[in-house]
Amino acid sequence: MADKKLKVVDLFSGCGGLSKGFIDAGFDVLLGVDNDKAALETFRVNHNGAKALDIDLFAKNAVDEIKKAAGSAVDVIVAGPPCQGFSLTGTRNFDDKRNRLYLSVIEAVNKLKPKAFLIENVPGLARLYGGAVKDEIINRLSKSGYNVSMKILTAADYGVPQVRTRVVFVGLQKKYGTFEFPAPTNSPADYVSCESAIGDLPALDMELGVEESEYDGVAKTDYQRRMRRGAKKLYNHVATKHTDLVKSVISLVPEGGNHKDLPPGVGTSRKFNEAWTRYHSKKPSRTIDTGHRNHFHYKYNRIPTVRENARLQSFPDNFRFLGTRTEQNRQVGNAVPPLLGYHIGRQILRYLNEKRYAKKKSKN
Repeated sequence: MADKKLKVVDLFSGCGGLSKGFIDAGFDVLLGVDNDKAALETFRVNHNGAKALDIDLFAKNAVDEIKKAAGSAVDVIVAGPPCQGFSLTGTRNFDDKRNRLYLSVIEAVNKLKPKAFLIENVPGLARLYGGAVKDEIINRLSKSGYNVSMKILTAADYGVPQVRTRVVFVGLQKKYGTFEFPAPTNSPADYVSCESAIGDLPALDMELGVEESEYDGVAKTDYQRRMRRGAKKLYNHVATKHTDLVKSVISLVPEGGNHKDLPPGVGTSRKFNEAWTRYHSKKPSRTIDTGHRNHFHYKYNRIPTVRENARLQSFPDNFRFLGTRTEQNRQVGNAVPPLLGYHIGRQILRYLNEKRYAKKKSKN
């Protein structure tokens, strides 16, 4: 009889980038938890029958509801809680109720006692309040019986066509050892570029497209072939209709350039770091954000489609996003790249399986 897959619960799941990565790594995802209805609907249709639980993780009984909905022992908890709630100014009180989002993750680990957990966030979390938040997370989870490892990872190092950095905490119950993060699969010299990632998708230069369409060409790179695997249709590839004025301004931004390359007086309302940035065809993209209007296609005078940004996040083409276009873009921008989740998930699985198989051998 084949081994049963280890069970995962995804907190602050959004549309489920981490869950997708862990499924591909060989886990069974039981449950995605969030309070974004559109994201949960996307989660529900893309994760092999996993449940989607709409619950406010601020609520005091949230973990009890999660445990009930999971309906099974939980082997791994993955989570990407927002850090906006931290209120350590003044008293530096980690237990302030406004920090409930992080506290709920720690509470879930304490109550569900998984073999392992993963927490992901923006890299600034590691420096927040002089490192006090990072230290508190590590200290509390270490006291709960876990060896906790932390590292800032760049998604492009793991084959994602995007220079996206995130801080990742991984904890293993002490009997499983101390986690070492997987070695990078790519170096800057062979990062997957924007053109290698999305160059096969229909141009939509003079048309808007539709939510469900056909491919109009063949995959030209290994990454494109990977993204197309198992896909019969092309979803979410719809262009935004820009005015002639907006298109004329976009046309002034050179490949790889930004608002600093615009003539004096042009684009003055959006002059901030990521504004009016055109992707470079031969490089990975910048961090995909939730606003979707700050970046432009490397070739066409328009913002990227949901599908193009999903490709740059490493979502395969058979992963379909639901909701309004704004909701879809938010889901894509908030997600952990599935390919990054896959590599971390595979590494966690190695640690957990090593102990499981050793236990089986000793019984035999």
